[in-house]
Amino acid sequence: MNLKGERFDIIISGGSFTGLALARALSNALGPRARVAIIEKSVDSPTNAAPNPRAFALSKSAQQMLNVLGACQLIENEAQPVLNIEITDSSLEAGIRPVVLRYNNTLDDGAPASYIIPDQTLGNALRTMVNQTPNIEFIAPAMIEQVEHETGFASVLLDNGRNLRTKLLVATEGRKSRLREKAGIKLVSWDYRQDGIVTQIAHEHSHNATAIQHFLPGGPFAILPMKKNRSCITWSEERTKAQELMNSDDATFLENIEMRVGGRLGKLTLDGPRQSWPLSMHLARSFIAERLALVGDTAHGVHPIAGQGLNLGLRDVAALTQVTAETWRLGLDIGANDGNGDGLSRYQRWRRFDSMMSTAAFDGLNRLFSNDKSLLRSLRTAGLGIVDRLPQLKHMFITEAAGLSGNVPRLLKGKAV
Repeated sequence: MNLKGERFDIIISGGSFTGLALARALSNALGPRARVAIIEKSVDSPTNAAPNPRAFALSKSAQQMLNVLGACQLIENEAQPVLNIEITDSSLEAGIRPVVLRYNNTLDDGAPASYIIPDQTLGNALRTMVNQTPNIEFIAPAMIEQVEHETGFASVLLDNGRNLRTKLLVATEGRKSRLREKAGIKLVSWDYRQDGIVTQIAHEHSHNATAIQHFLPGGPFAILPMKKNRSCITWSEERTKAQELMNSDDATFLENIEMRVGGRLGKLTLDGPRQSWPLSMHLARSFIAERLALVGDTAHGVHPIAGQGLNLGLRDVAALTQVTAETWRLGLDIGANDGNGDGLSRYQRWRRFDSMMSTAAFDGLNRLFSNDKSLLRSLRTAGLGIVDRLPQLKHMFITEAAGLSGNVPRLLKGKAV
């Protein structure tokens, strides 16, 4: 490989939501002289992509970060505040789904603790921000074929023959990461033998800004409110059943949704395509390697039971941006990894424990609720009923889900780095 390639301060492999947000955050924090590259295998922008039914539950801290980055004005028209949350725990055949836990999803100042954002809206906003930032180069279609290290740099060879050099390489490539594999970083992982299913519906009655989580034996079934009397349906189902649902006609598919919604939204119609994907958990044994940082799904993949996957990735973005900016301003090597207080080691200490705890918590919730054992259901109902009667405990849950508890990076507090 030619080790005298074009110089970038930071190279991000993967144009995912976390990759795009990280590029913009680093550009803002390090200033216009810092050169940032994003390597992405697809040249299509979200606008040109096929319709995607997914929507994300964006925490208040993530919303504050996107506001600092300049994205909020691009998504505000499609951002649906979640003002209330209801949880039920019943069998699939239950004609009535009694609410066992209900709470206002607002913070002390009255602001919503979370918002529902359509996939395409968020993707378009992040790509627009990157395109408007002169010191970010979006290189697509391209993939990193080879990585070599020299003193003070990592050199990468792209599949289009282009050579680049950088102080810091970041992998935001999703669950199947080539850079993570090339670095020899192993995973702790397992398969849930469930598939996730997502679609969108329109409904007769208003959702009243309420998100509903039905805990059913096959897995959690979530109704996420969206603009214009629409909702995103996200549910986990045993794999064989999920495949049957995906292969069914629209009438049968909608009938299964109606059975789970329980009639509370009136007449339903499908309002988008359906998608499914296998559910699994993974956690990288290390979030860093030589001149490499793992961010988002490349570092951790969690069960979607709490809708926190993207929020965890944006926490990574905020933490890595802060430690990189602090290292940069001291004139130190932003890609150093000697274990002596360097930025990468600080990033790993900041993010890996929190990611490990979140992964374990979501895994435990799925295992606890994805069954139909009567004794466990009785214990679950009793436990949720206790929470329902303890306002301080509810407040703690809301603050945690909003991403505002613990050692929070500046961007998640709505402050520039």
